[in-house]
Amino acid sequence: MNKCTERLYNGIVKENPTFVQMLGMCPTLAVTSTAMNGLGMGLATTAVLTMSNIMISALRKVIPDKVRIPAFITIIASFVTIISFLMQAYTPDLYESLGVYIALIVVNCIILGRAESYASKNPVIPSLFDGLGMGLGFTVGLTAIGVIREFLGAGAIFGISITKELFDPIAIFSFNPGAFFVLAFIIAGINAHEIRKSKKTGEKPKLRRIDGCSDCTNVTCQGKDVPGEAVVTEEMLETTRKNLLNSQAAKPEQEKKEQPVKPQAEKKEQLSEEDEDQETEVLASTLEEKEQKKTKKEPEVKKENKPKTKKNNKRKGDK
Repeated sequence: MNKCTERLYNGIVKENPTFVQMLGMCPTLAVTSTAMNGLGMGLATTAVLTMSNIMISALRKVIPDKVRIPAFITIIASFVTIISFLMQAYTPDLYESLGVYIALIVVNCIILGRAESYASKNPVIPSLFDGLGMGLGFTVGLTAIGVIREFLGAGAIFGISITKELFDPIAIFSFNPGAFFVLAFIIAGINAHEIRKSKKTGEKPKLRRIDGCSDCTNVTCQGKDVPGEAVVTEEMLETTRKNLLNSQAAKPEQEKKEQPVKPQAEKKEQLSEEDEDQETEVLASTLEEKEQKKTKKEPEVKKENKPKTKKNNKRKGDK
């Protein structure tokens, strides 16, 4: 397969940013109330992604590594401004319906991610097809969610009424919670298809999920490595119970280890306070003893010296 067509296939199917990589969820959930909004947002992102990839790939040897991220953001922001002005001039209704989310294309992780991981390391033509494939994949994802939400929430597709007269639309799908429901059902359907495919081929299923479940003790979860054909046995359940019991038994031991730390610190503080009190008492006692000695010595000296001199003088004068 040619490299350019491979980049298109990866962006639309194999590495779809919405349904595979789970990127760009902010516009995916906020803008897709109608199919037209999803299509417009997807095409605007595709244009920015393609042009920014071309420019970054052409300047990849000129941009220094230390300032590459600010340079990428500057290039992306300039193209977003151009697309925003064009939409405001030629599609004002779509521009008003998308609102601030057009400006937020600048911080879309799909665009910055492709610029960092692919466009800055590859020539211009493959980078062009990489941006085009990722943008079309993002457009397909947004449009699919918008079609389902508009059909269920308004009984229409691209503004054309289809089932509005047959039954009452489900209004919740026109609001923000409907986006979560539709995306969840689509991802669940894709995961179910991957599990069935893995059972036939014997390979590990490539599930669409967020990483970070390595510490989970639930063996019944389809996202973990389950031996065989993902069949849960009694031994697996026993191992999960043992793991839970061990984790619960380890908690009190840790608490016991942590508890003696506080009393030791308190004892040290008490001992230090007692030592200070003893030192102050010793100093006070020594000062009192010195004062008592001074007061005792001074009157004794006066009584002994004065009377003796007077008696001696008188005796000498009498003689």
